Amino acid sequence: MDLSVTIGNSVLPNPVGVASGTFGFGEEYGQLIDLSRLGAVYAKAVTLEPRPGNDTPRMVETPSGMLNSIGLANPGWEGFKEKKAPFLKDMACPAVLNIGGKKEEDYLELVEKCEDLDCHWGYEINISCPNVKAGGLAFGTDPIQVEKLTKKLRPLTKKPLIMKLTPNVTDIGEIAKAAEAGGADGVSAINTLKGMVIDTRAKKPVIPAGVAGLSGAAVRPVGVASVYRIAQSVKIPVIGLGGIFTADHAIQYLLAGASAIQVGTALFVDPQIPLQVLEGIREYMEQNGFNSLSDFHGYL
Repeated sequence: MDLSVTIGNSVLPNPVGVASGTFGFGEEYGQLIDLSRLGAVYAKAVTLEPRPGNDTPRMVETPSGMLNSIGLANPGWEGFKEKKAPFLKDMACPAVLNIGGKKEEDYLELVEKCEDLDCHWGYEINISCPNVKAGGLAFGTDPIQVEKLTKKLRPLTKKPLIMKLTPNVTDIGEIAKAAEAGGADGVSAINTLKGMVIDTRAKKPVIPAGVAGLSGAAVRPVGVASVYRIAQSVKIPVIGLGGIFTADHAIQYLLAGASAIQVGTALFVDPQIPLQVLEGIREYMEQNGFNSLSDFHGYL
């Protein structure tokens, strides 16, 4: 049985990763889970400058999910290079760097800098960031911007280049096509949905930023549908995420066309869930006579 996943010119040992923003830079979970059994750690987003993040509270529970507005809090490039990169270089599983920015030049400069570190397997580009040069609209909402940014990033690295797609668009399949046309090796979907919780006594949003990102079980049907739509639109691998708490949830994504998955919000319930999901996928493959992950595809 082959559980490996090929993306671009590189291979992940298995399809189960942990989502960016839920697992820190890996070291934070090192005593809670056997990192060597993970397919990949999709590290917390890095930006050029340090970011303290948004005002607290930054998280609030909702029915079957949670809202978060962390604000890409991170130590910035210099802090990442000095304090985080050494651990990632020696980590027992592949590390995928999540890259964020306010303008196109931020992404390009950061990828160029990261190429000198050799601490990572590949890149996941966070195109849900607001583009300050385009009036604050997220990069990932405009297929023209997505293709343009991907094309400029592609010559900067031979490592796998994965574009992380926002669901807050009319047709996510068109966005995925733009990423593929720009030279992306894969796409991951979905990032959080927009949501808001209002404190009716205080008559204001619970989270100071107002609108925040909805994740957890509530978004899973949206994620599965998005992956299905993307898989019908492109030939590059799709990494599915959004509301995965059990192996059955992950298998839904794989049947919808995903080549790999990421566990995110579930980590706040039980850090062992990714390994439980991996074992459940293995059992399902044995029961159904599957020899590789590609055997999941073509049923729908």
